[in-house]
Amino acid sequence: MRGIVFSVALVSSVACGFFNPALAADEYNVTSGYTLDGAGLGVHGVDTVVLSTMNAVAPGAAEHAVVHDGVAYYFASEMTAERFSADPERYMPQYGGYCAYAVALGKKLDGDPRYADIVDGKLYLFVNATIFERYLADKENTLRTADEKWPTIIHARVEDL
Repeated sequence: MRGIVFSVALVSSVACGFFNPALAADEYNVTSGYTLDGAGLGVHGVDTVVLSTMNAVAPGAAEHAVVHDGVAYYFASEMTAERFSADPERYMPQYGGYCAYAVALGKKLDGDPRYADIVDGKLYLFVNATIFERYLADKENTLRTADEKWPTIIHARVEDL
């Protein structure tokens, strides 16, 4: 009986949006899912401090989670979690963690931390190797166009683009 009650409560919570935090329409890429507290998981659970300073993928752990602006970020250590907490904007990916190349096209596609670039201290993510290669062929134009386009799509739902 207890399992049935939990299942009904879980279904009801999901249906009522408990696990879908009230983020403004898809401003952050949380394609990896949600935490038990309902916060969306950012950057596929990869440590953004390590990614944005060393351009290396280090899996984060839930025990070192920091929730910022309704999104949970996982870190590989307490030290990197503290660095993020002290200055989250420094370590967060641009465009809410969406693919920078797609943003330049007016779309929101998943940003995969395996395809990342750091330009002027800012972290940019890309959806896959092919798109990353296209970006590398014209970095300056891609980022300039994405910077221009992002304010027009930041509040748009993914499915509306």
